[in-house]
Amino acid sequence: MLDDLRAAISRYVVLPSDETLTAVTLWVAASHIQPALQHAPRLAVVGPTKGCGKSRVLDVLHETVHQPMMTVNTSPAVVFRVIGKNPPTLLVDEADTIFGPKAGDKEDLRGLLNAGHQRNRPAWRISGPEHKPTAFPTFAMAALAGIGDLPDTIMDRAVVIRMQKRKPGERITPFRSRYSLPELHALRGRLTAWLAPLRSKAAGSVPHMPVEDRAADTWEPLVIVADLAGGHWPSRARAACLAMTRNEVVQDEQTTLRTRLLRDVRRVFEQEGQKQAMRSQDLLAALIQDAEAPWAEYGTKGLNAYHLANLLRDFGISPANHRFENGRQAKAYARNQFLDAWARYCPDPAQPAPAAEETVPVRRVQGKPPALPSGTLPVGPPGGHTRPQRTR
Repeated sequence: MLDDLRAAISRYVVLPSDETLTAVTLWVAASHIQPALQHAPRLAVVGPTKGCGKSRVLDVLHETVHQPMMTVNTSPAVVFRVIGKNPPTLLVDEADTIFGPKAGDKEDLRGLLNAGHQRNRPAWRISGPEHKPTAFPTFAMAALAGIGDLPDTIMDRAVVIRMQKRKPGERITPFRSRYSLPELHALRGRLTAWLAPLRSKAAGSVPHMPVEDRAADTWEPLVIVADLAGGHWPSRARAACLAMTRNEVVQDEQTTLRTRLLRDVRRVFEQEGQKQAMRSQDLLAALIQDAEAPWAEYGTKGLNAYHLANLLRDFGISPANHRFENGRQAKAYARNQFLDAWARYCPDPAQPAPAAEETVPVRRVQGKPPALPSGTLPVGPPGGHTRPQRTR
């Protein structure tokens, strides 16, 4: 059953690795034992740009998971009311619009997605004409697709699929309702027939996990399904769990380093009187001169122009030719290119306190920059080495 599902998914989407294909297959199957689970893992389908196949993954999930509910821009009130004893599997496209500075009234939905990772975490609201406090269930599996990483609180509860654009030689079967849906619906029917009678057995299962803490909570439903299937699936599931959790630790380290770079670049621009642009070499020199920063020891000979451009590329920031006041042209970084990334990843520090006669409120300090990552990877079974803590 799982082999057939895995083959069907691979026909419609190109996933980054065999491990991610295994993870998606097991996540789909785990949705069919959702009533027996203690944790509802999120599936974060993220990519650096549009056109990476994120929405196509959701299309395939919609036809194979238990009781799908696809949404792009629903209201939190609707989601609160559809989650009950037999919750749907939430499929959220364009999830990047829910989070960040423009999230607006979507913070309730964000809180629901965080709380719903674990059973018995209801959301309390005043409801009805009598305005009584009412507990709304939040427990439901959810897949979220969007450009760029989702908030850390979501990613930490998710099996993360990092999509990339297909290479010229990579081919897929076009997704068409007339022939794709019957095939995928038949697979969903087989999954239900296989797994629904096994929910009681799944509820009592305590699988051996190769990771600990929240990673174990997130991956346990997938490993339970693999153990129910037997054959090569138990070892395949645990290998995917180890590989993908290790990959996320490395990714966290890179993300933390890039966030540190954004803060340091902002400091340099402030020291230079908020210039509209800085030559690449001047910016590099200022960064390397900071004895407390990691840039002098970055790579083999310190941070260079190539490293700087590579670290900033995912934020949509790149150097360009700029004409300075002396009439000379040089490769430079424009300050306005950084404004969006600064707002999203390292909000402005506190402004100076206003004078006594002023009434403008002072914003609170956002906190100290996080420490540099240690580079340790999670290894061993429970009871072994301590799992590294994520840098916030």
